[in-house]
Amino acid sequence: MRVAALADVHGNAPALAAVLAEASYEEPDRFVFLGDLTWGSFPAETLELVRPLAGRSLFLRGNADRNLVAFWDRIDEGDESVTERERWMVERHTREDRDFLAAFQDSVSLEVEGLGPTRFCHGSPRSVDELVTEETPESRLAQLLDGMGEGTLVTGHSHVSYERHALGKRLLNPGSIGRPYEGRRGAYWALLGPGVDFRRTEYDVDATVERMLRTGAPAEQEVAQILLEPPSRAEAVAHAESRVFSA
Repeated sequence: MRVAALADVHGNAPALAAVLAEASYEEPDRFVFLGDLTWGSFPAETLELVRPLAGRSLFLRGNADRNLVAFWDRIDEGDESVTERERWMVERHTREDRDFLAAFQDSVSLEVEGLGPTRFCHGSPRSVDELVTEETPESRLAQLLDGMGEGTLVTGHSHVSYERHALGKRLLNPGSIGRPYEGRRGAYWALLGPGVDFRRTEYDVDATVERMLRTGAPAEQEVAQILLEPPSRAEAVAHAESRVFSA
């Protein structure tokens, strides 16, 4: 099986459209979405892009997907304590959208050509909130890998692509499609099988940012700046590793 690993779209529909157009030429057997799908500027457009792929896709739960469902439920119950941005996101998801996100899996295991049994998840096998990077200490890796039988682990969440071999496992992150921290513009993803083929797909970032700023979403200026001037890999990894995880 060959897999297109697609992580952290964050509602960036133009970036996802460009990636799907490129990926279609490769004819992967499965698209695996590694979480944080619609929390961003264009939730409805993002869902329009992925729904036709449902028969060939697996959708995994990220922290943003989990949070959006929780905020949706709180607002539906009359809770007025959510922030302006949280409410903006919820209002752009129908109940059908909410139910779609709520059905995402925590993780999935697939037999990938050349890689063998491969575990896919958003953060780590034990938590959607855990950040795993190329600098994660082996002491923590040993804990998060405990009980994982697969030889390869594919995660998202950090928005930084990498491949690493440690503790007898192959660890990798395809990078982020919608909000990469690579020091370079583009949409990052990976084609798995028989090897690991990291991809960077170009799209019109300037035009996308102009559209984003017209949505009226709270705090959108900050997100736009990240797309225009992405943080460096070193900055992103250092930030991720500074966030100590406790199970």
